[in-house]
Amino acid sequence: MSEKKKTTITDLLEKVRTYLEKEEADEILRGYHFAYQKHLGQFRKSGEPYIQHPLEVAMILTTVYADKETIIAGLLHDVLEDCDCTKDEIEEKFGPVVMQLTYGVTKLNRLNFSTENEYLIEYYKKIIVGMSEDVRMIIIKLADRLHNMRTLWALPEEKQKRIAKETLEIFAPIAHHLGIHKIKSELEDLSLRYLKPNVFYDIAEKLNKTKLEREKTVNEMMNSVSNLMTEHNIKHEIKGRAKSIYSIYNKLDKGKKFSDIYDLLALRILVDTEQECYLALGLIHSKYRPLPKRFKDYIAMPKPNMYQSLHTTVFGIDGYLFEIQIRTHEMDEVAENGIASHWAYKEHKSKDQVFKNTTEQKLQFFKTIMDLNAEKLSSEDFVNSVKDEVLNQNIYVFTPKGDVFELPVGATPIDFAYKVHTRVGETMVGAIVNGSIVPLDYELQNNDIVKINTNKNSKGPSKEWLTIAKTTQAKSRIKAFFAKSEKEDNIERGKELLEKELRRKQISQNEFFTDENEKKLLSLLKMEQYDDIYASIGNNKMTASSVIHLLYKKEEPEEKKKVSVTKNDKTDRNTDIIVAGIDHIKVNLANCCNPIPGDDIIGYITKGNGITVHRSNCHNLAMLEERCVPVYWNQTPNQKRFLTTILVYSNTSTNHLLDLMQHINMLNAPIDRGINLSKDQNAYYELDIYVTSKEHFETIQKDLLKLRYVTRVERMMR
Repeated sequence: MSEKKKTTITDLLEKVRTYLEKEEADEILRGYHFAYQKHLGQFRKSGEPYIQHPLEVAMILTTVYADKETIIAGLLHDVLEDCDCTKDEIEEKFGPVVMQLTYGVTKLNRLNFSTENEYLIEYYKKIIVGMSEDVRMIIIKLADRLHNMRTLWALPEEKQKRIAKETLEIFAPIAHHLGIHKIKSELEDLSLRYLKPNVFYDIAEKLNKTKLEREKTVNEMMNSVSNLMTEHNIKHEIKGRAKSIYSIYNKLDKGKKFSDIYDLLALRILVDTEQECYLALGLIHSKYRPLPKRFKDYIAMPKPNMYQSLHTTVFGIDGYLFEIQIRTHEMDEVAENGIASHWAYKEHKSKDQVFKNTTEQKLQFFKTIMDLNAEKLSSEDFVNSVKDEVLNQNIYVFTPKGDVFELPVGATPIDFAYKVHTRVGETMVGAIVNGSIVPLDYELQNNDIVKINTNKNSKGPSKEWLTIAKTTQAKSRIKAFFAKSEKEDNIERGKELLEKELRRKQISQNEFFTDENEKKLLSLLKMEQYDDIYASIGNNKMTASSVIHLLYKKEEPEEKKKVSVTKNDKTDRNTDIIVAGIDHIKVNLANCCNPIPGDDIIGYITKGNGITVHRSNCHNLAMLEERCVPVYWNQTPNQKRFLTTILVYSNTSTNHLLDLMQHINMLNAPIDRGINLSKDQNAYYELDIYVTSKEHFETIQKDLLKLRYVTRVERMMR
């Protein structure tokens, strides 16, 4: 790619004055002088004065008709980080909007967008959400990234490839969702140039070799179509359209031959009105035979980024296939430069308000991000969901009223229902696509018209839907429904079990349910309210008897207990467990609950086999309290390991056992046994591991929960 002519402040002001008022252009000039002074004496890796970079960024912003504040922020976007400048200084000179935009882009510039670095994931999430709150930040960042890509040759090869990969995965798709075709296309071509230079230059060479032949054929076709339009009094503009190198690479990568890529020959016809678009299409089809199944009407059904055009492919001059796009001049502005391209000179409202309103109404890309943020996913799940479901290839489906919804490829009617509204998803009883009833696992296709049948008396979603749904949003809301429903059932069941056990033990409810007992129980069990205790009893995580036992266990005389513990503390430092009041007795850890240091524990006196130590919430203690004795962990530090069994639940049927074992081993926890307990829907795993303490287990638990496929990790009781 040839070196572009360097932009001057005169060039910038000339372009700005074509769509902004003189006073606004004067403000931009003031912003330039401020940035010039701040960057004086600084140079880029390419060797040029640093001010050239913000100047080029500002010029790129004019191609999307950015407002005054956005262009000034583009000029200032590096001064907070690289110069002696503060937010207060910017706000004082240029106002709060410019300050917020400049600061927002500064935060973006500080971060590598790669999610391979775990430390950055939480920040990456905040940045994505921040971009969604004011889209101008990301438009400035796109302009910044485009100029950086144009000068990427100045950086080492390893850094070139990292930046190019990041650009292709994140920034080019965002430009696509914003409808800024020029920036998207150039970012893709530049990324390919550095990621796969051999492929890039091979395609470029082939294009050059066929350039004369293609230009001759295209010119003949342009003249023929232009004459056809003129004969029928349709005022028009017609031009050949270049296919980007990256789009050709994509087709070659899918197995096509270079000679088979028919839309290398392409025309774009611009007319004045929407009606003339359809008239032009009819005339072209009357003269040139259209290729079946290649017609797309994006005027009647615009894309969510507001793109509108008619697309058709016809057999043209000498039998060559031509891809033809027909649109109005205004549609062309939006298609090339994005949603902001015509606001500045078409609207009389506040540009800020127009910008925000149109974005909120039209860009489901940002709505999806905000919806995902509202799901309270882990940071890693959020980031991965954005990359997989928002930035990847999507389909567009419609309600019967014509509202368009954007979904990832592979989405089902369940995803569509929850996209419309949570209540629609929860009351869904069936789906009709294009007039026909379809199963809920039907994969929606581009341009499908979807009607969701609902019943207000529906009992809610089925757990099976979790394996059918594609989007994180739908899965998260289905899980939330069952979590809430099951918790309510468990609370009711737990309350009944506790009251029943109190009656069996002949303890009055008035005696048990006192404020003092409530505080003590919640403190011992580390819970916030009684409902949490009921829920734990209801789902069998603890028994009613073990909860009562925490308040009504038989205490030994204080004097005896103190003496006993002191004596044991002096004489039994080599034991793991100290038994109150008893010296040198055989102690076993119960196999049913496998207590580990840090657990609350209780000792049970067995017949002929010493004392067996259980976790205090072990359900096997329900009938044993009459022979229970207080026991304590020896606080003397040691590195002894204790066996515990853990259950790891996943959200996929794929076998991840080996990966789990590797993660656990890296955390210094030897594994005794591991098995995959697969279900039809999701797999889960049972592993016997050796840990030093409860704290050690919690570290492992926290680490495993960071894995994308892990939904829950808990210790097992038998």
